Amino acid sequence: MLVSSMEVDGQSSFYDVLHSDEPDKWQEALTWTKNSVIGNNKQKSMAINHGIVPRLLQWLVDEDAPQLLRTDAAIVMGSISKGTIDNINTLVEEGSVSVLLKGLASPNLPFVEACLRCLRTIFINNNNCTSLIYQTTDHQNRICRSGIVPSLVTLLASNVYKVQMPTLKCLAVLVKDNDENCIVVETASHNGEPVTSILGQLLTRDKTSEMQILAAKVLAYLCRGGAIDPHDPKIAMKTLPCLIRMCSKDRTLEENVDGAETLAYLLEVDADLQKIASVSDHIIKTLSDYLKYTDVQQINRSGKKSDINWGNEMKQAAFKAFAALGANEEDIRKQIIEMDHLMEHVVTGLNSTDMKVAAAAIRCLHSLSRSVQLLRTTFQDHTVWKPLMKIIQEGPEELLQVSTSTLCNLLLEFSPSKECILDCGAITILVGLTSRSDPGLRLNGIWGLMNMTFQVEQKVKSQVVDAIGTEQLFRLLSDPDANIVMKTLGLLRNLLSNKPHIDSIMNVYGNQIMQAVIFILEGDHPTQVKEQTLCILANVAGGDQAKEYIMGNEDVLKKLMNYMNLRNVNLQIAATICISNLIWNEEEGAYGRQTKLREMGVQNILQKLLNTEETVLFEKVKTALQQFT
Repeated sequence: MLVSSMEVDGQSSFYDVLHSDEPDKWQEALTWTKNSVIGNNKQKSMAINHGIVPRLLQWLVDEDAPQLLRTDAAIVMGSISKGTIDNINTLVEEGSVSVLLKGLASPNLPFVEACLRCLRTIFINNNNCTSLIYQTTDHQNRICRSGIVPSLVTLLASNVYKVQMPTLKCLAVLVKDNDENCIVVETASHNGEPVTSILGQLLTRDKTSEMQILAAKVLAYLCRGGAIDPHDPKIAMKTLPCLIRMCSKDRTLEENVDGAETLAYLLEVDADLQKIASVSDHIIKTLSDYLKYTDVQQINRSGKKSDINWGNEMKQAAFKAFAALGANEEDIRKQIIEMDHLMEHVVTGLNSTDMKVAAAAIRCLHSLSRSVQLLRTTFQDHTVWKPLMKIIQEGPEELLQVSTSTLCNLLLEFSPSKECILDCGAITILVGLTSRSDPGLRLNGIWGLMNMTFQVEQKVKSQVVDAIGTEQLFRLLSDPDANIVMKTLGLLRNLLSNKPHIDSIMNVYGNQIMQAVIFILEGDHPTQVKEQTLCILANVAGGDQAKEYIMGNEDVLKKLMNYMNLRNVNLQIAATICISNLIWNEEEGAYGRQTKLREMGVQNILQKLLNTEETVLFEKVKTALQQFT
C-alpha cells in the first residue's frame, strides 16, 4: 500500500506516528509496518527497537479501538514472532502471551485467528511459556467448564487427520492428572458413540504412529484418572499393546521415548497391568536395550536435526518404565535386575549430570529397593548408597523426595547398607527433613528414623533421640498429616523395645514420653493412631523400672480401662496387652501392681471381656487374668 499522502521523513517517522496522539494516522502507519516486517528479520528487530511491542499490546487490550487496527496489531505481532529467537523472547518478556490468550475470547474471527497464529509460533519456539496455558489444574478446569468437550469430541469424530491430531493433543492436556475432567471427557459421546470407542478406533495399526500414541495417551490418562477401569479391554487389550508396540526397534527414538514414558504412567499403580505388560512382547529386554544408546542425533518429523540428547532420553524413559513394572511383583523385579549390567546402568544414571536421567534412575532404584533379596545382595554389591547419599546431600531439591524415599528402604533392618549409611551422617539428614515445610519430606525423614531404630543397639537409639529432641517429637505428633503421626509413633515404639533399652530411655525421657502418650490418647485421632499409642504404652509396661511411669499415673490407668471397655477390638487388645505386661507374675513387684489394679476394677473388666467372640482378644484377656494371684 502506498503511503504518499502521509508526510514523513524516513522510516522512524512511521513508528513515531504509532506512538502519537493522532488516531486518524495510526492505521496507515500500522499497515506500512505490517508490510515492512513480513519476511524481513532486520525490519522486525528495528520495529522492536522502536518500542512497537508495548504499543501493539495496548491496542490488543483496548476493546474500544477500531477492530481492523486491533487485528493488524495481532498480525504484526505474529510476523515478529516468526523472526529470531530474540524476537520471540522479547514478545514473551513483554507479556504478550497472556494478552493474546485474552484475545481468544473476542467474537471477531479474523482477530482470533491472528492471535492464535501468533500464540502457536511462540509456543512452538519457546518452552518457557508452556506453563501459561493448559498446564495447571485451574487452567484445565476453566477450559473444561467452558463446554469445550462436546466440540472436541465432534472434531475427533471428523475423520480429518489434521483436525484429529491437535484435538487429541488438546484432550491429552485437558485430562492429565485431573480426575474431574477425566470423568467429563469419558462420559462424552458423538451421535451416541462414546468418546472411548472413538479413541479405541484411532489405536489400530492402519493409523499413523503419531495418532496411535496420542490416542493411547488420552486413554492412559483417563484410566489413571479413574474414568476407565484398568481391566477394560480398551486399556488391557488395546492401549497397553499399542504402547508396548511403540517401544520396539522399528519405531523412531521419539516414539520409543513417548511409548515408554506413557507405558510407565499407565502401569504405575496397577499390579495387574504390570503383570500383563511384563510378559508382553519381551518388553523388559526391549527396554534394557534403551540403556545402551549413546548421544545420537535423529531427524525429527519436521525433517530437521534435533538437538535432543537421545541417549539420555532413552535411558530416563527406560528407568521410568522399569520403576513402574517392578512396583509390586518380586518376580518382575528379578527379571529386570537380571538384564545385562542393569545395576551398572542405574549407578551410572544416579551419577548423571542430566537431572531427568538421575531422577528416573532414583525412581527405578526406589522400585527395586522394595525387594528384600536385592537389598541384601545386589544393592550391597554395587554400593548404590554412595551416589544416593551424594544426591541427597549435594543434589538439586527436585530429587530430594524420591531419593529420601529410597533411603528409607535402604535403612530397613535387613539391609547391609544400613551401617554404612549411618556412618555418613544419615541421622542428621533425616532429622533435618522432619522440619521441612513439605509434608512428603517430613514423612520421609521420620520414616527413615523409624526404620533406622528397628532392632539396633542402644547407642544408635540414643543418638536419634538426642538429635531429634523432645520438642520436635511433639511437633511431629501434632502434625496434620496422619501418616507422619503414625511414623512418629512407630519411631517411639522402636525406641522403646528391648527391656534394657526401655528402662534406659525412660530413665532420661520418661516424663516427656508419657506426656506425648497422654497427648495422643486425649486427642481426636483415628483408631490406628490410638492403637499404636497403646502399643507404646505396652512396651513401656514391659520394662522393669519403666512400669512405674504407668503405675504412678492413675489418669493413664483409667484411660487403659476406658479402652478395654470400648467396643473396638483392636483398642481392647492393645490395652489388655499393656495391663498384662504390668501385672506379669514373674516380675518383681507384680503382686503390688495386681492389688492396685484389682482395686481399680481392672480384673472385673477382664472377667466381662471373657464373653467376647473375638478369638485374639479372648486369648489376651485369658492370659492377663491368669496373672492375678
